[in-house]
Amino acid sequence: MRGLKIINANIVNEGEISQKEILIIGDRIVEIGTQIKVSDNVEVYDATGNYVIPGLIDDQVHFREPGLTYKASIETESKAALAGGITSYLEMPNTNPQTTTLREWELKNELAAQTSYANYGFMFGGTNNNLDQILALDSKLVPALKLFLGSSTGNMLVDDPEILKNIFKNTDLVIAVHCEDEATISKNLKYAKEKYGEDIPIDQHPIIRSEEACYLSSSKAINLAKETGARLHIFHVSTARELSLFRNDIPLKDKKITAEVCVHHLWFSSKDYASKGTFIKWNPAIKTENDREALWEGLSSDLLDVLATDHAPHTKDEKLNIYSKSPSGGPLVQHALPSLLTAYHQNKISLEKIVEKACHNPAILFDIKDRGYIREGYFADLVVIDLERKLTVKKEDLLYKCGWSPFEGTTFKGSVEKTLLNGQWAYNQGEFLPVSAAMALKFDR
Repeated sequence: MRGLKIINANIVNEGEISQKEILIIGDRIVEIGTQIKVSDNVEVYDATGNYVIPGLIDDQVHFREPGLTYKASIETESKAALAGGITSYLEMPNTNPQTTTLREWELKNELAAQTSYANYGFMFGGTNNNLDQILALDSKLVPALKLFLGSSTGNMLVDDPEILKNIFKNTDLVIAVHCEDEATISKNLKYAKEKYGEDIPIDQHPIIRSEEACYLSSSKAINLAKETGARLHIFHVSTARELSLFRNDIPLKDKKITAEVCVHHLWFSSKDYASKGTFIKWNPAIKTENDREALWEGLSSDLLDVLATDHAPHTKDEKLNIYSKSPSGGPLVQHALPSLLTAYHQNKISLEKIVEKACHNPAILFDIKDRGYIREGYFADLVVIDLERKLTVKKEDLLYKCGWSPFEGTTFKGSVEKTLLNGQWAYNQGEFLPVSAAMALKFDR
């Protein structure tokens, strides 16, 4: 059986940074300690000067397969994720066809088993008419149920109040929601079109998809979860106002209502529309500098539980369309961790907190079995990072099929050197393991 010992690493795990050795046999961590004795055939990797963290678990990505593979594929985007230190991902259901039947969910898993380079799980999509399919799901195999409470890419809006209540009452799965109030957005969009026509200035995006739209929808979802006892997770919180809806006085494992924040809402602000244009058009919209700073505070104070990307690639030509025709979303998995490491150098977040929010907490929240930590008996998903190496994002280095990044030209401080997946060096300074070591995620429920 394959053996690997990592020595002289600064290990960031469970709120501490310590120097210990890690022994891996096969796909599992078998011992963490000092001066671990091994046989001569065990590979020894000296991580002197570098840090080792658990592999990131990204709880929200759109890899576009099936049906939209001109934008991205499971293979291309999972490789980009590995290069960014993301070893496991949960993929969204708004593909073509949508993942709203058991058969489509099974087909997506079969596809990933053949092509994914990172560990995978696929959320199931709720609609106005598929409660029977939702009730048939196996909670040990499906990470969560995804509902769009505001329209976005894929047109999966669930807008029937009675159906929504039935879904909340009848599933034990985590219900992960995109929250933007449709009536508010429609009213704001109508006003903008009357004023500007179809070519609406991009700086109107956070006014159309406003703070009020986010707060109204999030608060309604939370009230419904409290009424029904459902387990609710709010995706991509983007406003300071929404933070008042969440709690930080109880442990994550006891929370029934949780929240995620994405790297683009932490990095950009509405001032960046002038230089980035539609390349930073997301739903929910990037908002003010005050919102951005409040989100950082929300992470530190544990009102926000999870860090993610909402990686959602479109082609460059699509994004260059006028506002009304340019789709929302952008590619992020390759550079999310370097952006967070840069934020660490800027004293916005600690390394321990990055690991808590991007590794430990997704594992807790979705009951992911034996991942998200550096622990004996857990799968060996690890990332070696160089905190000092500078990384400038260049088009020629991008691994996304769409071939662009909102971070192009940005220089980060902190880089991913190597990524270990299930005990194998799956990514090593630009090179990938020829045969994927990826596995389907399992859920300990």
